[in-house]
Amino acid sequence: MHCSSCALTIDLDLEDLEGVKFARTSYAKGETEIEFDSEKITDQVISETIKKSGYSAIPLET
Repeated sequence: MHCSSCALTIDLDLEDLEGVKFARTSYAKGETEIEFDSEKITDQVISETIKKSGYSAIPLET
């Protein structure tokens, strides 16, 4: 990411997906927190969406 607008782009692209409840991207941390319904969407679809937005995605387990 280059700026806070990049973070907003990621959030908006993710929140357009059915099953994503919210997405909050931190430009400073270079991370996105996502809450989603795993019965409606997979983490693979989420990762692909981030990549289509022009950014890399590395899933982290919590």
